Amino acid sequence: MIQSAKRAIVLLSGGMDSCVCAALAARDHTAAALHVSYGQRTEDRERQSFLAICQRLNIQDKLLVRNEALRDIGGSALTDENISVPTTADAAGHAPGHNIPVTYVPFRNAHFLAAAVSWAEVLGAEKVLIGAVEQDSSGYPDCRPAYYEAFNRVIKAGTKEGTIEIVTPLIHLRKAEIVRLGLELGAPFDLTWSCYKREDQACGICDSCVLRLRAFAAAGTRDPIPYVEKEIVEL
Repeated sequence: MIQSAKRAIVLLSGGMDSCVCAALAARDHTAAALHVSYGQRTEDRERQSFLAICQRLNIQDKLLVRNEALRDIGGSALTDENISVPTTADAAGHAPGHNIPVTYVPFRNAHFLAAAVSWAEVLGAEKVLIGAVEQDSSGYPDCRPAYYEAFNRVIKAGTKEGTIEIVTPLIHLRKAEIVRLGLELGAPFDLTWSCYKREDQACGICDSCVLRLRAFAAAGTRDPIPYVEKEIVEL
């Protein structure tokens, strides 16, 4: 497929949503991918997924960066071993937008976007894609449309040309719709990793695994990655 000459950066964590975003970026732009390790529990496995997805999608320009601040700041079950990651009993009844869970990493996406915008200025990229999702999500405040509208105003005021734009192509989609879109795009779901707890097999019972498994079930297809307790949450 012929790509346009326009450059774009995609923030690629290695998870399901960011993988679909990367497939869109690779289809529509000359894509570059940015991955941020920030001391999260599954950082090694997420980095592995990032590299594998880039290879499958033929994204040549890659940047892996470390953010030490988020681990040092703590306050999240993803970065603090003393805070337990919620499992099915806690997550199953969680309503998006209410009771923000302990897996929220304080203001994390601002750190990621800042790095991406800096790189976009150097590369001459016009867009930064991020797989933020508001519907069927954990209710993180930095995944809301208003957040990205405000961030785009900051970019316009604080960059040389003021023309870089944050794009959130998945933000209004349901998780099942994201799965269907990914299948249409040929997104390599088999290479992705969403689990908050484990790096060998996905636990199947953390908030992220539950949301993901429900999405694949609602889309009428099977999730291709291995789970420890997959059959429990698919019921």
